[in-house]
Amino acid sequence: MEKKVVFNEKICKSCSLCVQVCPTNVIFLADYLNGSGYRPATVVNQENCISCAKCAHVCPDSVISVYRPVKLLQTV
Repeated sequence: MEKKVVFNEKICKSCSLCVQVCPTNVIFLADYLNGSGYRPATVVNQENCISCAKCAHVCPDSVISVYRPVKLLQTV
């Protein structure tokens, strides 16, 4: 399965804005700490992510990358 949302866990500061704005509730704060002592955000169910990018837009530190699947048009 391709990842739709990727977090740079090294620089995430656990603000949880992405958790609050996610319409499918797939983003949570991790149970572990990053190198700076924060619980980084993570996606628990990539398959339920809709790639809306609301999380990336609200992130103050730009730690979120969103990937959308490419749909190819079939020519006849």
